[in-house]
Amino acid sequence: MSKKITVRYFASFREQAGIESEIIEADLDNAADVFAATSARHGSTEPLGHCKVAINDEMADWASPVNDGDVVLLFPPVAGG
Repeated sequence: MSKKITVRYFASFREQAGIESEIIEADLDNAADVFAATSARHGSTEPLGHCKVAINDEMADWASPVNDGDVVLLFPPVAGG
């Protein structure tokens, strides 16, 4: 079943996508599916394991389910000290 999910991008993901956020409509089960769909759409090659995700402003893991109307936030790896 298709879900409508808002995806918000941060830092280098935002630069790569060229947008701050977008609504995607697709049959996605979990946060990893959202990451895969948006990576394919925007050409990201960043490994999933290096990134962080939040769903509805709560930090989540990649297996966390996504539901229609959710807001998924994608964070690239952060370097620095």
